[in-house]
Amino acid sequence: MKLLLIEDDRALCGFLEQLLRADGVAVTTAPTAAEGIDRLHADAFDAVILDRMLPGADGLHLVRRMRAEGFALPVLMLTALGSAADKVEGLDAGADDYLAKPFDAAELRARLRALVRSRLGGYGAALRFDDVTLDLSARILTGPAGSCELSGREAALLGFLFRNPGQTLPRPLIFERVWGDDSEVEEGNLNNYIFFVRRRLNQVGSRVQIQTVRGLGYRVCVC
Repeated sequence: MKLLLIEDDRALCGFLEQLLRADGVAVTTAPTAAEGIDRLHADAFDAVILDRMLPGADGLHLVRRMRAEGFALPVLMLTALGSAADKVEGLDAGADDYLAKPFDAAELRARLRALVRSRLGGYGAALRFDDVTLDLSARILTGPAGSCELSGREAALLGFLFRNPGQTLPRPLIFERVWGDDSEVEEGNLNNYIFFVRRRLNQVGSRVQIQTVRGLGYRVCVC
């Protein structure tokens, strides 16, 4: 799991990094809302832990901006403001969960796992995006017009796109997350597989589109 931690308290940030990395989570940190949004545009993450009270723009402003820009990844908001009204405000702004400080470390880890599990479609290995479902274990894509079987690489590519809806994913990042850092792959291979998965989506009658962002990479969306 790749997680973005947006927190300006250095001591708490260090504690959370150590805690989550012990669970195998790759943690990227940002101390301000501005740096946080820059990180979101530069990389793909599975979840965000967001402090509500940040220097400059606060966490509420940031999560609203994230949702307005199409970032659908789960957000766990941390804050010292723990009243019911504060929680409602955070959730209404776009956070998926809200945890007041001080918090229990085991509870935070459990809440984070639940958020990511929910995003991936539950306990199974299925990803749902708009009108299609991708069964990663069986490599079956199902849409309004039926189902089709995918190759392993097609399933991995489509799964990565589905986990980051609305985000422009740079080509180097797609190579890293789908083919791996050490894999020798030519530029044309990605173009070919984008063509393949577009054809699969059309085959099952989906309205989901994979857009080419010229000079950058690709973005999955509903058109």
